Amino acid sequence: MEKYTLIHQQLLYEGVFEVQNFFIPDRLDRAALLAVHDAAYIRKLDEGQLQPKEERRIGFPWSKTLIEREELITSGTLQGALYALGEGVAFNVAGGTHHAYRDRGEGFCMYNDIAVAAKHLLDTKKARKVLVVDLDVHQGNGTAKIFEKESRVFTFSMHGAKNYPLHKEHSDLDIALSGDIDDAGYLTLLKKNLDDLLEHVKPDFVFYQSGVDILENDRLGKLSITKAGVRERDIVVLERMYKRNIPVMISMGGGYARQIRNIVDAHCNTYRTARDLYE
Repeated sequence: MEKYTLIHQQLLYEGVFEVQNFFIPDRLDRAALLAVHDAAYIRKLDEGQLQPKEERRIGFPWSKTLIEREELITSGTLQGALYALGEGVAFNVAGGTHHAYRDRGEGFCMYNDIAVAAKHLLDTKKARKVLVVDLDVHQGNGTAKIFEKESRVFTFSMHGAKNYPLHKEHSDLDIALSGDIDDAGYLTLLKKNLDDLLEHVKPDFVFYQSGVDILENDRLGKLSITKAGVRERDIVVLERMYKRNIPVMISMGGGYARQIRNIVDAHCNTYRTARDLYE
C-alpha cells in the first residue's frame, strides 16, 4: 500500500527518525511460521493452490510477490519484537494482519504477524506473558482464535460493533463500540480497561495494533474519533508501557481515509509519540 512508503518518507523528511533507525526484515523464520500456521496452509500459499473462494475471502489474487510481501511483513514484526526487548519500543511500518487464522486467511491478511511474533517470544522464553492491545476498528478475530487456549497470551480488542468481521471471535476481552462514540468516551473506556489489564494480567511484553481506521473521516471505520483523539489514544497506551518498562511492538494496522495525507499523518503521530517518550 502507498501509505507504507509515505509514512517512511514523512518520518525521514521531518527528522523524527534517521535512516539508521529503520531495518529491512530478514527472510522469515519458517520454524516460527510453522509454530502458528498449519503446514498444509503454508504449502498452499507457497504453491499458489488457493481455491477461488479462498482468494475472495483474503481479498487478493495469489501471486508469488504477494506471498513474499506477507512473509516480509511477518518477519518485520518478529524482528521488531526482538528489537523492542532492547530498545523498549519498535515498529513495523506495515503489519497488524490480525484477520489471519491458523489455517486460512481473510480480510487482506494471510499470515498473522502478531501471533507469529508473540509465539516466538514465548517459545524462546523471551517473554512469559504477552498482552495484545488491538485498537484497530476491526476486531482481531484471527489473533483471538489462534490464542483462545493459550493462557500466556491475553487478547484485548476494542473495535466497532457493526464493522467487519460479521462473525466476531471471543477475545479475552472485547469492547464493541457504537458508531457515535466520541473522543472522551473512547479514551475513558481505554484508560479504565488498560489500567485494569496491566494490573491483573501483568504482561512482560505488549503488541499494540495501532490502526487509525477509527478516524471520523475513514471510509471503512464508521466511528467518530478525531485525529487528536487518535493521538491521545497512542499517548495513553505508550505512556503506560514506558512507565512500567514493558517492551512494546507496534504494528500499523488499518487506515482508509479518503485523503491519504490524513492516514499518513495519523500513523506518523504514533511514531512522534514514541520518539518523544523514548528518546
